[in-house]
Amino acid sequence: MRKVACDLHMHSCLSPCGDDTMTPATAAGLSRLAGVEVAALTDHNTVRNCPAFVEACEAYGVDPLCGMELTTSEDIHLICLFRTLDEAASFEEAVWQKRVHIPNDPRFFGNQYIVSADDEIIGSEPDLLPNATQLSLGEAYRLAVEYGGVCYPAHVDRDANGIIAVLGTFPAEPPFRIAEYREPKNRETYPEQYPNLKGLLAVYGSDSHRPEAIPEQAEFSLEVGDEGSPADAVFQLLRQQMEIT
Repeated sequence: MRKVACDLHMHSCLSPCGDDTMTPATAAGLSRLAGVEVAALTDHNTVRNCPAFVEACEAYGVDPLCGMELTTSEDIHLICLFRTLDEAASFEEAVWQKRVHIPNDPRFFGNQYIVSADDEIIGSEPDLLPNATQLSLGEAYRLAVEYGGVCYPAHVDRDANGIIAVLGTFPAEPPFRIAEYREPKNRETYPEQYPNLKGLLAVYGSDSHRPEAIPEQAEFSLEVGDEGSPADAVFQLLRQQMEIT
C-alpha cells in the first residue's frame, strides 16, 4: 500500500465564481508545488477546461482526474469524477441536456473562460454554469455511474449547497459510499450526528477558486494499492468504495 496526496476538488476560470487567473495550468502548477500527486478539476456543470488541465498536469508531473461539480435539481453539489477525458466529455453531453440554459452576465456572475494549456482564451461558455440542473439527486448519481464515473456529495459540512444543509440529513439513498468534507475535523463529529455517514470514505478537496486558495502543502492523502499510476489507484479505490452495498 502507498499514500497518495490528492486534491479532488478545484475550479478554474471557467467557473464564474473562479478567478480569471485560475487557469488549468495555474491549478496544475500550484498543485505540483504543493506536493499533490493526483488532482481533479471540477468546474460547475462542465468539463470543458479538463483537456487543458490534463495537458498541463502531464507537463508538470501531476496525475489528473477529470471532473465536474454538478448541481442537482435540489441545489445540492455533487463531485463527479472520471478517469478519461472521453468519459467526462460524454457525461457532460448528457448533463447539457438537463441544464437550465440561462445566459450568463459576466458583469454580475463573472467570466466563464475556456482556455488552452498555455493560458490562451479559446472560448467562453455563454450560459450560466452553476445554477441547478434538472437532474435529481438520484438521477445525477445514476447518470455518473452509467458513464463510468464516481459520484459523491461535495462539502457535506457546508451550509451553501451541502446535502445536509439542504435536506436536513444525510440520506440513505442514493447509496453514496463517499463523502467530501470542507473541514477535516468534521470527519470525526459529523458521523455521530448523521449516522448514514458512518462507514463512508471521507475525502477532502480544497475547493479552490483562486490561485492563493490552493494550499501551499498537500493536506489530504488516500491509502491506495501499489499497482498502476497514482490516478489509476485513486480512481480504482473510489470506484471500489462505491460498489460496497
